[in-house]
Amino acid sequence: MYVPGLFGSGLMDDLFDGFMPTPEDYSRSGNRQMKMKSDLRELADGYELTLQLPGFKKEDIKAELKKGYLTVSATHRADEDKKEGRYVWKESYSGEYIRSFYVGEDLKQDDIKAKFVNGEVVIWIPKKEARKQEEPETFINID
Repeated sequence: MYVPGLFGSGLMDDLFDGFMPTPEDYSRSGNRQMKMKSDLRELADGYELTLQLPGFKKEDIKAELKKGYLTVSATHRADEDKKEGRYVWKESYSGEYIRSFYVGEDLKQDDIKAKFVNGEVVIWIPKKEARKQEEPETFINID
C-alpha cells in the first residue's frame, strides 16, 4: 500500500514543535498561532485522520484535495464587538488554522470521507495501490 508523504519527511519531524517558539509561530498581531492537533491511525483499508478543532463550528471548516495534497483549514473569529466591556486578559485564539498532508495524486475527492463530531474532524483516506511506472520502449531501430 502506498500513501507517500503522509507522515512528512520523518516520523520525528514534529517532536519539538512548540517547545521553543519561532518567529513563524506569531501572527502579525503578535499573538502566538495555534497548530491544529492531529492523529493518524492506519486501518486495514485506509487511514483515519483526526484533527482537533474545539470551539469551531462545522461551517467554519473546509477540506480540499488539490494536486495530491489534502488541506484542512478552519477560521475562528472572536465576537468581540458583540460583547459588553473590555478584556483584561484574553488567551482565546482568533485566526486561521491550516494543515496540509500529501496523500498522493491517485486519490479523487469522492474517495475521501469526512465528518465533524464533538470538535473533531475525522477524515477517512483509502489506501491505493501505487501505479506502476510504465517503462518507455528503449529499443533501437535496426536497419
